[in-house]
Amino acid sequence: MEIRLDGKTALVTGASRGIGLAVATRLAEAGAQVMLSSRKADGLTAAQEAIEAELGGPVAGRVAWYVANAGDPEQADACVVATLERFGSVDILVNNAAANPYYGPMIEIDGSRSAKTVQVNQEGPLFWTQAAWRAHMAGHGGSVVNVASIGGMSVEPGIGWYNVTKAAVIHLTSQLAAELGPSVRVNSVAPGLVRTAMARALWEPGEASIAARLPLRRIGEPDDIARAVVFLASDAASWITGHTLVVDGGALCLPSGGVVGD
Repeated sequence: MEIRLDGKTALVTGASRGIGLAVATRLAEAGAQVMLSSRKADGLTAAQEAIEAELGGPVAGRVAWYVANAGDPEQADACVVATLERFGSVDILVNNAAANPYYGPMIEIDGSRSAKTVQVNQEGPLFWTQAAWRAHMAGHGGSVVNVASIGGMSVEPGIGWYNVTKAAVIHLTSQLAAELGPSVRVNSVAPGLVRTAMARALWEPGEASIAARLPLRRIGEPDDIARAVVFLASDAASWITGHTLVVDGGALCLPSGGVVGD
């Protein structure tokens, strides 16, 4: 089944690299107009160029970018307004941006890094969904896809507080789905260990041994998550809301409950 998003406009946070860039690329490939957002203009410029280089002529004029901090509600509002001004709608919102400024025992995290993680990972998806709802989706409908993590369903060393915020995203997804239906669907994906720069410290030192323990014998690629996001955002998932789709190569099947660093 070919999934098409022609005539739709998608806004993707954290879109300059990794999962966000892969999501934006696949949304554009499916025919959507795409607004990329992240904190730095140079990264967004490079991301737009990468999408255009991969997809070529079919995306001409359909990809734009806007600098915004995912944890700032005023910047979220401004980016949504800019998307409406450029493309005329915000039909799909992908809350992908995340931060993980601390690695270590959760019991030792300081208040500043704790607050930063909550601001971006937990409050951010709420702020951006509020902005899209108020500006367009309340009257026109839409689809929101949040990027959570299997860490929100399990216990792992080193990134406990990050995982607490991802558990919150999973619950936020269900709560918003209940509140915003029937016109807006809200779902999330829960990636396992994916080959991204942000997760490099988790996969690079022991990639072969980690992959060998997974049922599918490899760690994830950003595109694995991107294709799941496109499905949830599309009409192919029109009777799915409040759901978290696990995309983890089978990690949660392991006796350890998904822990990959043991």
